Amino acid sequence: MKKLFLTLIVLFAAQVTFAQDAFKQDIVKYLNLSGQRKTFELLVKDLSSQIPVEKQADFKKDLNASLDDLMNKMADIYMTEFTHEDIKAVIKFYESPVGKKLTDKSAVLYETGNAVGQEWGMGLQTMLMKYMQ
Repeated sequence: MKKLFLTLIVLFAAQVTFAQDAFKQDIVKYLNLSGQRKTFELLVKDLSSQIPVEKQADFKKDLNASLDDLMNKMADIYMTEFTHEDIKAVIKFYESPVGKKLTDKSAVLYETGNAVGQEWGMGLQTMLMKYMQ
């Protein structure tokens, strides 16, 4: 009887672990489909230009490992806020034509959004100075 009970516990634990792994893999898939990983790559793009040419391949290898780790940590956060079904629905959106378009435009939106944000920040600074005097 004890063996049967222990076997059932082990099987249940294995099933839960497998389900959690699939959930996490789907979140990482969503992070890639949605362009979030690409956004982090854009943020560090300028850094790679500061690395000597002969070291860039090693840098990119380390950077990719670092981004993989970051995506896994972000997946852990998403797992606390969303269900697996939520993530599957979001993946379905990002695999649709409009979802793909949104992802394809993420670099342009990031660049132009960054410029607009800087412009707004300068205007905000001017406004603050007006009221601080």
